[in-house]
Amino acid sequence: MIERFAGCFRDHRVPDLVEHSVARLVGQRVFGLALGYEDLIDHDELRHDPVMAVLAGKLAAKRADCAPLAGKSTLNRLELSRPEPTRYHKISDDAAAIEGLFVDAHAAAPAQITLDLDATDDPLHGHQEERFFHGYYDNYCYLPLYVFCGRHLLAAKLRPANIDASAGSVEEMARIVTQIRRRWPKVRILLRADSGFAREALMAWCENNDVDFLFGLARNSRLVAEIETELAAAQEQNQKTEKPARRFKDFAWRTRNSWSRARRVVAKAEWTEGAANPRFVVTSLARAEHEARHLYEKLYCARGEMENRIKECQLDLYADRTSAHTMRANQLRLWFASMAYVLICALRRIGLAHTQFARAACGTIRLKLLKIGALVRTSVRRIKLAMPAAFLYQAEYRAAHAALAAVTA
Repeated sequence: MIERFAGCFRDHRVPDLVEHSVARLVGQRVFGLALGYEDLIDHDELRHDPVMAVLAGKLAAKRADCAPLAGKSTLNRLELSRPEPTRYHKISDDAAAIEGLFVDAHAAAPAQITLDLDATDDPLHGHQEERFFHGYYDNYCYLPLYVFCGRHLLAAKLRPANIDASAGSVEEMARIVTQIRRRWPKVRILLRADSGFAREALMAWCENNDVDFLFGLARNSRLVAEIETELAAAQEQNQKTEKPARRFKDFAWRTRNSWSRARRVVAKAEWTEGAANPRFVVTSLARAEHEARHLYEKLYCARGEMENRIKECQLDLYADRTSAHTMRANQLRLWFASMAYVLICALRRIGLAHTQFARAACGTIRLKLLKIGALVRTSVRRIKLAMPAAFLYQAEYRAAHAALAAVTA
């Protein structure tokens, strides 16, 4: 996977003068993030680490005065790469190839694919390019767009914060759906997102391209008026039982100006804790296939699981460490963190499928299986790692090793 990722970079350096290849630079950065080293300055120590050298496949440097791996300055030049090489930046990345790689890494071929879209804040504490204040999040931030299919990360697009949450989603969906259908022409695709994506442009694109959608719908006085009867019934039940009560209503609805056609809306009329709590979704799915309660409770509410995936990327793998000055460099940092997530997700899917860590978070997997105390002995010809006999998760470690070895055999 690292080799495929490194293949998305172009190296314009003089080969005879190269100490650290692009593949090893990219691998070093991604492995460092996966292992919990979020800052480039960490690599001034890691460049001498024998275990990192084993991971990179390079135990010694060509020059006697050089470490086996790169330091922070070399990796910084990688992150500050340009579309065209310059005197100081001779490695460039192919953005389209990187974006395509995340979709190609999706291994499953189900009858239906559900793509979850969401925007989140990436707080900024400097004066980065395209830095804007966002009123909802109450800070200066970027507004990255994430697309997941289950646990699979398909897109991580960095965007400025002075835009609508759905900005660019049509273009991203067109790219991803085209790539998916090129591989699996008959797969059914459902887009699922909150009310920030219930926009005419995205819904019309779905309808014109045979893609189903299920989006939250922001409530307003007209929508609430549609479910007055159901809210009254829920209130009456709540007062009798002193427990939350909910009713559902299914109806066709259209905005006065922004929508081009009437669409199916499902309303949840809920009364809880002495107050009304109405919620609405808009969908292209037919009533015969999903009745109102099932559509909302089982299908739409499941999108909340995507929030955990974003937390894994940002909290466990440092996808929000976008402290470079340029937008391009910060996007590349986001892709490095995203590839670290893809790596650990593959470890979880392939190596840990039948263990207690099959659904563990990336941070848990790193803490339990990767950050292990061991005795490292380096001799002229080999590096020996002595694992502790008291290690609690030996069975899971061996199972993961066996499963990965079977795949690569």
